[in-house]
Amino acid sequence: MPIIRLLPPQLINQIAAGEVVERPASVVKELVENAFDAQAGLVEVDIEMGGLRLIRIRDDGVGMTQEELPLALSRHATSKIASLDDLERVSSMGFRGEALPSISSVARLSLTSRTQGSDYAWRILADGTESGYAIQPASHPCGTCVEIRDLFYNTPARRKFLRSEKTEFSHIETLLKRMALSRFETGFLLRHNQKDILSLRPAISQAEREGRVALLCGEAFLENALAVDFESSGLRLSGWVGLPTFSRSQADMQFFYVNGRLVRDKLVTHAVRQAYQDVLYHGRQPVYVLYLDLDPAMVDVNAHPAKLEVRFRDSRLVHDFLFRALHRAIADDRPGAAAQPLDEPAQLPSAPSADGASPVFTPRTAASFAPPRRQVSLPFQIKETLQALNDLYTPATGGSAVQAVAQPRESDHPPLGYAIAHLHNVYILAETPTSLILVDTHAAHERVTYEKLKRQQQSGGIASQPLLLPISVKLGEAEADLAEEFADSFASLGMELSRSGPSTVLVRSVPVLLSGVDAESLLRDALADLNQHGRSLRLEQALHGVLATMACHGSVRAHRRLAIAEMNALLREMEATENSGQCNHGRPTWVELSGKDLDRFFLRGQ
Repeated sequence: MPIIRLLPPQLINQIAAGEVVERPASVVKELVENAFDAQAGLVEVDIEMGGLRLIRIRDDGVGMTQEELPLALSRHATSKIASLDDLERVSSMGFRGEALPSISSVARLSLTSRTQGSDYAWRILADGTESGYAIQPASHPCGTCVEIRDLFYNTPARRKFLRSEKTEFSHIETLLKRMALSRFETGFLLRHNQKDILSLRPAISQAEREGRVALLCGEAFLENALAVDFESSGLRLSGWVGLPTFSRSQADMQFFYVNGRLVRDKLVTHAVRQAYQDVLYHGRQPVYVLYLDLDPAMVDVNAHPAKLEVRFRDSRLVHDFLFRALHRAIADDRPGAAAQPLDEPAQLPSAPSADGASPVFTPRTAASFAPPRRQVSLPFQIKETLQALNDLYTPATGGSAVQAVAQPRESDHPPLGYAIAHLHNVYILAETPTSLILVDTHAAHERVTYEKLKRQQQSGGIASQPLLLPISVKLGEAEADLAEEFADSFASLGMELSRSGPSTVLVRSVPVLLSGVDAESLLRDALADLNQHGRSLRLEQALHGVLATMACHGSVRAHRRLAIAEMNALLREMEATENSGQCNHGRPTWVELSGKDLDRFFLRGQ
């Protein structure tokens, strides 16, 4: 049996590099995060051959002294933490002191730095041996420059796994764009093979920040996004979420930052998906750029070698906060909802109500780039238009699926305007003072009916049907504990549970609407959610599925002719209904054609 011996320093660093340095983009990530910690106002990134030949990161941060340079290349040497308490409250991007020595062990590294007030800079060269450093004076402005050449030159096996130059640079460009979304106050410059690729000035004002988001994510994102800003229980969520009708086939535009750090977290993803649960088209992915700020002590950022994942110390609190904030922001996006500037975060209740339901609160949802369906332009004589509508307007005589409303007044300017025609007996054509509105009659009425059914269910309670023979479900002891802990929550949704042994739970009743459901599978799925996320909507979703089917069958069918009064009544109900921008299946219910849109169709003004 081989004897135990110490590994040489370079091999130790190369092993650590296997966790930290996966590809050139990994090097860029570590070095740019160091620039953030150095309070850089400008970060310049120069790349050659996709990062294989050269990676150079310059910043104008605080810099390092001559004595600090050798320490910066030593393992576990850092200025960020000094005790376990510091580690539990770390707020910097880097803190373990592994990046530079790990990188230098698989590449040729040059480190040049100058502090404010110094007459000149100092340069040090390293190859991962941690000995024999030659420190020389150099000419350099205040800040730091790290130059990495010939990445993986001494580990050819790692080099073989890299992709083409174009692919590797694409990873770097994508990474830098994501990092630029986390530091609006920092400017960025990216070059590849001496060619400028990306140039971003510091974005200080809200308009400048939105401009950066539009540049990096596309103007279409902001044009179809809601700005959110909520605060509760020491948590603050801000940023932008895409409208349910603006979604993608892949999860490639989902950026979530925790205290400025870009992370991929299953709990976050689950909470966001739950918020979009009955408004997103099947198989589509929501888009968002969101920032969660909380006490550093409430999150462990040391859960992953590359710091790509985090662990929340109270995952149930975080999940519930994210779900409630996003669900309310999406639900309140309806025609006529008041839009207010985000001058301060909206306050959310710190906990759900006693019956377990999410409390009601009023968010501030607004974006400088309004969705295109709400763009207004080309004003004309409102009085004459309303008079023409009044001439067409006749009250319904009753017996319709939609109740009629009173005659409009000249002073009324509802967001969806007044109906003027029922096109092909399918689409409502409405006119506002500045645009035309097209509404899918069945889809809109389906959403209105669905939301009514949900409100009736919540206000009147959920009818429960006792089982003649209780269903015995064998669980693990931990799952049985969860079932017992959340028994009241299950009961509020019509499922009565009782524990009959250390690992056995009896299902004694189920909701009347779910009389034919597989109660055991539903219970197991709900407990799995509770165990992983601290929250489950399985039972609620199953009930909503039944209500959605009832709403679909009870709504106005296509090709049924509606009177003007019936159409206007539906428009007014849409303006007062949550999630009315999309039907129960996630399809849009209405679109708007502004005066400018109409002008473009006929080349007016061109």
